[in-house]
Amino acid sequence: MTKLEAPAGGRGALRGTVRAWREQGIAMKLVQSFLVANKVTGFDCPGCAFPDKPGRPLVDSCEQGQKAIAWEMTRKAAGADFFDGKTPADLQALGDFDLEFQGRLTTPVLYEAARGTFRAIDWDEAYAIAARELRALDPDTVAFYASGRSSNEAAFLWQLAARVYGSPHLPDSSNFCHEPSGHALTESIGTRKGTCTLDDFEHADLFIVIGQNPASNHPRMMGALHEAKQRGATILAINPLREKGFTNFSDPKDIGELVTNRGIEVADAVYQVTLGGDMALLKGVMKALLERERGAPGTVFDHAFIAAHTEGVDALLADLDACAWTELVARSGVTEAQMREIADHYAAANATMITWCMGLTHHPEAVATIQQVLNLLLLRGNIGRRGTGAMPVRGHSNVQGDRTMGATSTVTQRWLDNLEATFPGAPLCRDGGRDAAGVLDGLFDGHMQGLLTLGGNFGVAAPDSPRVLAALERLPFTLHIATKLNRTHCHPGAVGLLLPTLGRTDRDLRASGEQCISTEDSSSTVRASRGVQAPINERQRSEPVIVAELAQALGCAPTVPWDEFAQDYAAIRARIERCQQGVTDGFERYNDRLLQDGRFALPNAAAERQWNTASGKARFVAHAFDDDTPLARARRVHGDAVLTLMTMRAHDQFNTTVYSHDDRYRGVAGDRRVLFANAQDLAARGLADGDCVDIETLVDDGHERRVTAFTAHAWDIPKGCCAAYFPEASSLIAASVYSAGSRTPLYKEMPVRVTKSALTSA
Repeated sequence: MTKLEAPAGGRGALRGTVRAWREQGIAMKLVQSFLVANKVTGFDCPGCAFPDKPGRPLVDSCEQGQKAIAWEMTRKAAGADFFDGKTPADLQALGDFDLEFQGRLTTPVLYEAARGTFRAIDWDEAYAIAARELRALDPDTVAFYASGRSSNEAAFLWQLAARVYGSPHLPDSSNFCHEPSGHALTESIGTRKGTCTLDDFEHADLFIVIGQNPASNHPRMMGALHEAKQRGATILAINPLREKGFTNFSDPKDIGELVTNRGIEVADAVYQVTLGGDMALLKGVMKALLERERGAPGTVFDHAFIAAHTEGVDALLADLDACAWTELVARSGVTEAQMREIADHYAAANATMITWCMGLTHHPEAVATIQQVLNLLLLRGNIGRRGTGAMPVRGHSNVQGDRTMGATSTVTQRWLDNLEATFPGAPLCRDGGRDAAGVLDGLFDGHMQGLLTLGGNFGVAAPDSPRVLAALERLPFTLHIATKLNRTHCHPGAVGLLLPTLGRTDRDLRASGEQCISTEDSSSTVRASRGVQAPINERQRSEPVIVAELAQALGCAPTVPWDEFAQDYAAIRARIERCQQGVTDGFERYNDRLLQDGRFALPNAAAERQWNTASGKARFVAHAFDDDTPLARARRVHGDAVLTLMTMRAHDQFNTTVYSHDDRYRGVAGDRRVLFANAQDLAARGLADGDCVDIETLVDDGHERRVTAFTAHAWDIPKGCCAAYFPEASSLIAASVYSAGSRTPLYKEMPVRVTKSALTSA
């Protein structure tokens, strides 16, 4: 059996896991990790935010999670010996893999442009420098970025520190990923969060998985789909690429499949929609349902639910009537028969779940498209019943929790009121702040003067990454709190600090005893997380401690008990509980329930059919197609030369962390500068599989964006579409165009031109 014939998951997942632990020189820790990862007595996996199952199974982690854990639990260290005397150019010369493969950060590091090199410093000096630099800046020119890897406790302190310092600018990783989901859900059903739990996975009889490759990005979700398929559920995948996880997946926990090295076809069908065509496909499915309902009234739509719980259905039906089948087929790239087939499955199902990821959110019409998902669910009352609902699958372990903790530029007045009541006498900035797109604008035009990041790889996660990294170097001050080195850290400001933090797997011992943190997963379950290994270096400090001590050194809110927070995280949670009153239900007895039970679920009003909208009802929202997107404009100018580019992960990476240069599921080895394109599109450009190509962005905003010497791969992708790995191709994503209403970058719908390269492929 060749590698391409082997199933996704299965033996390959086990081999990949073991290899990751061996590479870090800690293979003996693998068994311990299996036993405690995603257990209430252990740590929450630092990978994705897919919920875990209490009580079983014995092993509840996946290949991607185990790679993240192995890279965090490594005993390799990037300390003073590594940094002292190195220049930014020295670090920039290292590849993304090599940067993180250096190991854990173990000492505060300072860069000063006047000296030109990095050097290790102690914590007191680091805090003194940070305080000096921040006091010298106007708070309105400083942004505090939060990554989804931080804890609830750290995120709460982070937003508090920013606001008492005087900055309203709290961009976060949601701005780059699921921002459209939150906007669409809030407007349609009155919540920013998905309505499903793991229990729903066990009772749905139809799953529609859109814009998502769970086998690579959320393998534990793939395990849940595998179980659902085994019990007889129908699974439909809507995705431009026919990913292996849909067609041949083996659950590594299935001993029979492991022995035979054979998987199952998890998806009953894969519908290869064109990039940006999901909205048209969803309208086509609803149009087919409408025709069936009119032919046999009362047999398709849930009229009792629609009458009691919704508004706006007439406008939706009028919009569907106005859509011609020829237009829907042309826009979606899917045949009318296929859209009717999806409608047939949906009409026959008693309980349907729809899940999606960034294949829906990274488009100009992302909010409108996700609202079509919600329209489809509402037509048959598939929200608020067991086995039904909407589930945006978050890509980072606590990105949802960060938002719940107020670590975002836009919060409610009640949240600000509660902060002021909880911390009387502390100055508090109540202004609305810049999101990530606004911060990028400020970096480019010179308004922003300082950037602080709580985890993440801001300069690479952002669109237009070369311009962003260059802009970071022009800042007077940058500060990054991180477990490991990444590309953003190689581009410090005139004064740059890099502060080493503990990870999820590290034990956190303070004067009051061993601490635990908490996180929130995609199903709104808050759970405790406790490290299991001694920190690699005694100089590392936890994120809550670093944020509290940094704020204390800054001295802008002496009435806030920063020292108490640094010593006892229960004190932080007590304040979170107060601040959540009237904002987020479910935080009552936060400490007691977390420490006694290890987890608790936050209530979701929409899942109980309580709609927190202005009218008190769920809303059908109709949208016309937008014919003035960046892609449409490019096609008017450049015609058939335009291809639509999506960026994506390889199998052997998590977000911007690259574990190797291989992509096992797509048969790519040793190369990440790859363009996947339809064979007909290559031929039309005089190209063939294996040719070396250049890719140029076709957005007319005065900036040239081009990458060179990519290897073309003829691939099963809809005509007119192409794909390349992130972050290698992220420099092609323009920061001047965003999704409507949410300002999320267009990572999945960028107009490009592909030409033969004068260079040779690497």
